[in-house]
Amino acid sequence: MSEFKNDDKKLLEKVEKVKADRKKSGIDSLVGKLQFAVINVEMQYLNGAAQEMTEYTGYAPAYAFEDAASANIVMEEKSSADIIIRARKEGDNPFREYNDYPKSKSLINTRLETFAFLTDDIEKYFNIQKSRAISFLTDEIQDMGEYLYVQTEPSKYTGISTGIIQWKGEKGNYRTVNSNDIGIGFMVDKPDYANKIGFFDHAAIRVRACDRDNAIIEFMNITNYDFEFSIYVKSLNSITNVARLSAEEFALVFTSGIGPYESDEKSGPTEKFIHNYGPRVHHMAFITQDIEEIFEYLKYDGLEFLSELVGSEQEGLRQAFSQESKCTFIVNEYIQRYGKFDGFFTKGNVEELTRATEKQ
Repeated sequence: MSEFKNDDKKLLEKVEKVKADRKKSGIDSLVGKLQFAVINVEMQYLNGAAQEMTEYTGYAPAYAFEDAASANIVMEEKSSADIIIRARKEGDNPFREYNDYPKSKSLINTRLETFAFLTDDIEKYFNIQKSRAISFLTDEIQDMGEYLYVQTEPSKYTGISTGIIQWKGEKGNYRTVNSNDIGIGFMVDKPDYANKIGFFDHAAIRVRACDRDNAIIEFMNITNYDFEFSIYVKSLNSITNVARLSAEEFALVFTSGIGPYESDEKSGPTEKFIHNYGPRVHHMAFITQDIEEIFEYLKYDGLEFLSELVGSEQEGLRQAFSQESKCTFIVNEYIQRYGKFDGFFTKGNVEELTRATEKQ
């Protein structure tokens, strides 16, 4: 395995095959943009995770509810997909095994578990995907009251599930048929500068080098997202791979090693992170206006950072990584694209931010 190296040539051949298969099966165009993400946390950190997001991003709590299985706080940002912060009460946790790693097992139920995407015909989607051997957590489409819903089993490559939602009632109402509203357990005192932190631009999943192609192809098979490009940072044994529905929508990034893990010293920060935390979402990125000013405000308010601001207005892009959350393990990325910059990343920024994660 130590001789394994990723190569885009084989990946691109698989990508073209998936596109053809999706078209032939009728799945093409059935899946739309991201509707919500679910971050599961330990019960004692439910309010803390929501408060962190309120203080350090453009999101704010809209409402909270509970049922027999979980307590939930729904976070909203007007231009973005919703984020549901959840804490399980009982029942099996199908994601638990993906959290049992040296630095993540202390919060054994904690991870960003699910990305859920919109559809206008969930029945057609579900029937086609079952015929294509896609595995779901339930045998039937679930009627949740205001919406219909299905969810794949957690991926063996990423430890993340994909949900598909079709609204039939009040959009944005995730309450279940047997749920009750609960109070939000903290004071919502949102700083004024948070209004300059907006759109949920992308999330980045760390996957093992040997699973890179499979993780991307699996995601393409389940959604209508397409692999677009990769950036290799050979000095750090890392590849950043971008999948998008369109240039205007939320993107999913898959970051892996070029070669597999050998040791913390030899393998680079990406494979080291996976060795310590398992495959999981490493960071969530938010479009930020006046990023230099916001960066200073965030530091003044107590948010610690893995990196300084990297990039420049002249290069078209500036970014920074926060320290990972003690409630969720997730890093916040703050990102500003300037003027007519039509790229997604720059290689220099990717290299500097990847190096910053050595601190984790």
